[in-house]
Formats: sequence, structure tokens, C-alpha cells
Amino acid sequence: MSVAAIDLRQDVSQAIDLLTKLRRNGELSGQKVDTLIQVLESPFFNAVRDVYEHVYQTVDVQGSEEVRANATAKATVAAFAASEGHAHPRVVELPVTEEGFGFNIMGGKEQNSPIYISRIIPKGVADRVGGLRRGDQLLSVNGVSVEGDSHTAAVQLLKDAKSVVKLVVRYTPKVLEDMEARFEKQRSRSGGRNTLERNTGSRGPSR
Repeated sequence: MSVAAIDLRQDVSQAIDLLTKLRRNGELSGQKVDTLIQVLESPFFNAVRDVYEHVYQTVDVQGSEEVRANATAKATVAAFAASEGHAHPRVVELPVTEEGFGFNIMGGKEQNSPIYISRIIPKGVADRVGGLRRGDQLLSVNGVSVEGDSHTAAVQLLKDAKSVVKLVVRYTPKVLEDMEARFEKQRSRSGGRNTLERNTGSRGPSR
């Protein structure tokens, strides 16, 4: 079932305007109101909103809007809880073009590791659009989780994207560096054979 996208930016803006008006009129006062406004305007809150909106549209649940909203809230909290000690999750949206997405991924279940963005191709789509970074862990593709999934499955999800691909990622570059060092040792032991790294810069079979 197709679910319409939601955009909560206007609701948040109205809440901030109302709090500001009530504070100005003296109906609300104190540091707590100022702190709440700061939270609603913070980059972290906007990141939570982005992820919530993405999950709401893609979460696999049947039922009323309230049921979907509750499931979305739980999934959003879980995504941020899992990133404790790391950067918070972000949603990056890229258009589907004949030239591909312009980034490489590596890792996956075959390598007993998360899937990471290992390279942003200069002047490619991801480079031009911005938002995606080398060292980003790929958490989901168009609402489908790739955590604990295979490299091949992640690539297939990217290939199956129609007009836009929405990625949920988390920036943990140190983990990627450790993983690359481990893969380099494996390459050395195996006589230099390549590890799983796939270029998403082409719409063809090699993508």
C-alpha cells in the first residue's frame, strides 16, 4: 500500500511561533521554554524529523494512521538508540540517473561487516548533490534495512530504485578505517584478490 509522504516542517515552525508568542505575551516564561525552542530549532531535532518522515512513509505496517505513527516513533527511536556513541542517522536523497549514484560501497554479511560508503566519485551524482560522505554506514535503502544484509542485496536495492533513492546513513569513519585495514590484510594473504567493493556509478550490470 502506497503511503503519502509527510512533511512536519510547517508543524514544527508553527509550534516555535506559538511558543515565542506565548513567551512574548508573558503567558509562558522561564528557561525551559527557551530550551524547548532551541531543541526544536536544533540540527539534531531536524535529523530526527527527517528520519521519522522517511520511516513513516516506508515502514511495513498495516492499520490506522495512529498505528503507523506509533510504529514509526518506535523505529525512529531504535535507529537513534543504535547509534549511541556515533553520529546520529541522516536521510540522504539522490536522483536515479543513467550515470548511477556516484559512490562505492564495501562490506556486507559476506565479509562479516556493516556496509559502508567507501568512496564518493568526484563530480558524480552523490558528489554534486552532497550529503553523503565516505565513512557513512548504510542503514537502509528506500525503507528496507540493510543492517546485517549481504553486499549483493544492498546493490540490488540500489539497482531497483525507480526515480529517487532515499538512504539512511550514519557517519562512523573510524569503523570504516578498521574494516579497510582488515580487508587489506585479507588481500595480502589471498595474493591480492579484490574484496567486495561495488561502484554504484553505472546503471549497467556492474553497478
